[in-house]
Amino acid sequence: MKAILFSLVQPAFIAVIIAFWWLAPPAWVNNPNAILFAVIATTALIQALEWVKERHIGWRMTRQEFFTDVFYVVLGFTAIDFLTSHLAEDPLKAFKVALGLGTPWIAHLPFVAQVALVIFLVEFGQYWMHRGMHNFTPLWLVHAPHHHITQLNTMKGAVGNPIELFLISLSVIALLDVPLTAVLCAANIGVAVSSFAHANVRLDPPRWYAFVFTTIRHHSLHHSVPYEDTRCNYANSLIVIDRMFGTFRNGEAEVVGQDERKRLSIREQWLFPAMPVIAMVKARRVQPAAGSV
Repeated sequence: MKAILFSLVQPAFIAVIIAFWWLAPPAWVNNPNAILFAVIATTALIQALEWVKERHIGWRMTRQEFFTDVFYVVLGFTAIDFLTSHLAEDPLKAFKVALGLGTPWIAHLPFVAQVALVIFLVEFGQYWMHRGMHNFTPLWLVHAPHHHITQLNTMKGAVGNPIELFLISLSVIALLDVPLTAVLCAANIGVAVSSFAHANVRLDPPRWYAFVFTTIRHHSLHHSVPYEDTRCNYANSLIVIDRMFGTFRNGEAEVVGQDERKRLSIREQWLFPAMPVIAMVKARRVQPAAGSV
């Protein structure tokens, strides 16, 4: 019975999130800070589960990992959110108005259908962006820092080079007339699924859930050490998209990381895309010195 209850934790999270954004008083869901509080509560609860139902002792949270993860979560809610709003969403909204584009029919869909539409469109874009990052060197350089993490924890989905974090945040939702509560609900669900997909928690959900949503089993394999083994399971939340496009692979990895599992500092994560250029400059500086000897 306990095993069955634990297996239902992830579906229960999604059900509670939908119920909150659908049924809560308008004063709650229309509060500008509602999504912030909802995401913090969701993340904190999943993080707490790491101490209740640990998956791998090698992924056990340390103080250094915790503060690094928190730094990136705060970065996402501040600088990345600001850049996404001003450089992507606002121009898309202006473009929509200028062309007179409208999708009023979305508002007439059932609330759950609105949420599902947003999740699918966001995930579809993220899937192809993420897949491109594994198949195009310039994009891989901005994505690689995320694969240098040597353990998986609840907030690890927020860790990476800022360029990648900006690129992965892009979507076409600003072009659609989706009610705000549906967008926020979808965002909250995305955070929950992604957090569980990175969390050091042994809560294996039902097969129907794992067929649709990304789990730690799927995503840990994506973070495994051999680079070729990482070229699968690209979907952040909807693993069914990998199933659709033939990039799904079953399996699980306990040892994660890249390049001999070297953990990068925040500074190294930010400079990583420029490392080839930095190495070239250093090499040129060494050559004249060697020639003068």
